[in-house]
Amino acid sequence: MNFPGLPGGGGAGAGAGAGAGAGAGTTAPGFDPNDPNVKWLQKAMESCFAKTVMSGGAGFALGGVFGIFMASMAYDTPFHTAAPGQPATPISSLPMRQQLKIGFKDMGARSISTAKNFGKVGAMFSGIECGIEGLRAKNDLANGVMAGCLTGGILARGGGPQAAAIGCAGFAAFSAAIDAWMRMPKEDE
Repeated sequence: MNFPGLPGGGGAGAGAGAGAGAGAGTTAPGFDPNDPNVKWLQKAMESCFAKTVMSGGAGFALGGVFGIFMASMAYDTPFHTAAPGQPATPISSLPMRQQLKIGFKDMGARSISTAKNFGKVGAMFSGIECGIEGLRAKNDLANGVMAGCLTGGILARGGGPQAAAIGCAGFAAFSAAIDAWMRMPKEDE
């Protein structure tokens, strides 16, 4: 079985007598840029809806992993908050099986909560940024800064105008820093 882009050629357009135009263009070797499936996939990847869904999904997955990690670090003391309606009992005095049950249940709840939050932030930011980029018809640092400001303001709106302003400034600054770093020319070694 041949796979495009692997050593030894493979796929359509590989080899010496592959025909005129094979391998030319910006697509990967073996893919015809005029193929309707390739065009459909490229259009889908450039749509704001697809970018928003992919960012939300990636944020959800990353948030889940981050939530599991952070929840596993929360058990650094022998005491744990008791379940509602239960007396406060040190978790270390419970049997091992009960400790694991409580720990895994809490880790699951925390990871789902963190995953939802990361997914919401990722989808909101990328959707807003894509919308701004479409309206401005430019791809520059200002799109990310404006999207960061709007995202931070929307997320902090429940805390009042001062919280929304601080959220706007914080997200805009973070977005500007990350975007500036990502746009820096890479050094070839």
